[in-house]
Amino acid sequence: MTTNLARISHSPIVKEESPLPKKWKTVRLADIAEARLGKMLDAQKNRGRLHLYLRNPNVRWFDLDLADLREMPFEEEEEEKFSIREGDVLICEGGEAGRAAIWEGADAGVKFQKAIHRVRAGPELFNRFLVHRLFYDYHSGRLADYYTGATISHFTGQDLARYEFALPSLDEQRRIAAILDQADDLRRKRREALERLQGLKPSVFLDIFGDPVTNRRGWPRSRLDAAGTLDRGVSKHRPRNDPVLLGGAYPLIQTGNIANCDGYVRTYTATYSDVGLKQSRLWPAGTLCITIAANIGNTGILTFDACFPDSVVGFTPNDQVVTEFVQQWFGFIQPALEKDAPQFAQKNINLAILRDLILPVPPISLQRDFAAIVAEIDALKVSHRTHLAKLDALFASLQHRAFRGEL
Repeated sequence: MTTNLARISHSPIVKEESPLPKKWKTVRLADIAEARLGKMLDAQKNRGRLHLYLRNPNVRWFDLDLADLREMPFEEEEEEKFSIREGDVLICEGGEAGRAAIWEGADAGVKFQKAIHRVRAGPELFNRFLVHRLFYDYHSGRLADYYTGATISHFTGQDLARYEFALPSLDEQRRIAAILDQADDLRRKRREALERLQGLKPSVFLDIFGDPVTNRRGWPRSRLDAAGTLDRGVSKHRPRNDPVLLGGAYPLIQTGNIANCDGYVRTYTATYSDVGLKQSRLWPAGTLCITIAANIGNTGILTFDACFPDSVVGFTPNDQVVTEFVQQWFGFIQPALEKDAPQFAQKNINLAILRDLILPVPPISLQRDFAAIVAEIDALKVSHRTHLAKLDALFASLQHRAFRGEL
């Protein structure tokens, strides 16, 4: 069928990995769909009536984020040319090149920018099958073979035109897409449940203790260093990455491990040798780790004995507070710590700043109640992550089988 893509490139085609079922055929997208790249944003040249338009960030895998649409002028003759109607597939040209979603619903007058391809499927192609195929090829790495650009990848009009994949009958496409949709919906719901759990601890904290910044419930206050022991991590040897220090049996935690730990430090990527341990310090499981450089005020509770450098502070509570309470309190004050951190080569705060922080100290019984709820929430999160991993593996298996014609 006719296409609005640039002239098709004669560069080599990426072949399918395995023989196709007899009733399947190999196609180029340009032969079964019509595609167009969006309008270039040019404040000096663009004229016409203002319309909302889609940018690359608005297109996510399988859905569209319409919360932050911007406007640009389109002349009368451009309005149909860059229109979007129900069933159109929107594909990112750059960024996460190939990321795609389908416009659902009627034409709302929204247009699309040059960073996006609009694809209208012909009678042989089911639009949702195409999005699933792009998703599979993107994550398997196959789509990268079509990209243009050595450092920054682009899925250009020519690249899209020559994009080749195996195509079953329309009924089979619909069947495959429905199966993959069902599996992906299970993954989505599990992720949504995890996201809700993420916000549960702060909500429970506020319900039990109130706002820790204003402290309107009038809890007694204490300096942080009076509620426990604070000490910086130790890494005396220079250079810190000297091979003689590394590769032994003692876990070494860095600021990045804490920033990405979701409350509990359960993994590590580096270890100290016996030599490394001698110039450092081993902190016991249960220590609250607090970052004071690069990532300011992030926290993680150790689940194993570990060393860490002086960019991390270890906190051990006394009988006034419990660790989970202090950790969640840090979650409320972390934005202020990040904002006020002095910045030289990188943002950092010192131990004195932490020691002088003032925190509310509710009754220890309430803190222990909170810690028990936190344990239940974290157990649920572990369970959800385990099930999500299984669903991800199932989805990957279904994709692989689907596009080999084995589903």
